[in-house]
Amino acid sequence: MNLSPVLSVLIIATTILTYAKAGKGAKSTANLIPRSKQPITDPAAQEEYANVERKMTAAVDWFRKECASLETRANGRVTPDLLSSVRVKFPKDDHAFKLEEVSTVGVRNASELIITVFEEESLKHVERALYDAKLPGLSSFQKQDNRTLKIPVPKPTVEARKALFATAERQAEDTRIQIRRHHQASLKKGKYEKHSIEIEEFQKLSTRFVNNVDTILRELKK
Repeated sequence: MNLSPVLSVLIIATTILTYAKAGKGAKSTANLIPRSKQPITDPAAQEEYANVERKMTAAVDWFRKECASLETRANGRVTPDLLSSVRVKFPKDDHAFKLEEVSTVGVRNASELIITVFEEESLKHVERALYDAKLPGLSSFQKQDNRTLKIPVPKPTVEARKALFATAERQAEDTRIQIRRHHQASLKKGKYEKHSIEIEEFQKLSTRFVNNVDTILRELKK
C-alpha cells in the first residue's frame, strides 16, 4: 500500500516523539563510576581506613625486619641486628624494651655477640628475654660478669637454615592473622552495610597487605 507523502511524514514524526517520551527520564551511564573505583566518602570510615592501614603497615614492617634478621643469620653474618626482635620486660612494668634500650650489643671475633647491660639488676631480665625469644642458634649464652653476656653464633648448617625458614613461615602466618584481626575489628567497629563500598575497600586493603607478607616470605626463600 502506497502512503501519501503527508501521511508518511506524520508517521515518522509520531515515531520520533514516541521514542523521545520513552527515553525521557532515563539515566545516562556515561558518567557512572565503576564500583571498584568509587572512593570511601564517609568521614568516619575514611578515618578508620587510615587507622587500620597504619596498623597493617606496622605489622608488615615488623615482619620485613624479622626476615632481614633471619636472612643475616642464614648467611652467617654476625651483627647486633640478630637480636633485634628481643624484648626485655621488667616486673611491674607493662612496657617491653628493645635490647638496645637497656644494654649495648657488640660483635667480637666475628663470631660472638657481647651484651653489656647498663644496670646490673637488668641482666637477669635480659637473660629471660633471650630465652623467651627462642632465636634459632642463639639460645645459648654465657655470663661473663655481673653486667655482660656472651652469645656464640654458630656457623649456619643446612638444618639451621631450615629452622630459620620455619621461623619465618611461622612469623608470616602470625602477621597474616594480625592483619585479618585488624580487618575484622574495623568492620565490626564500622558496622557497614553488606556489599557496601566500605566492605569492599577494607577487604582489598587486607588482601594487599597479606600479599605483601607472601612476597616478603617468597623473596627470603630464593
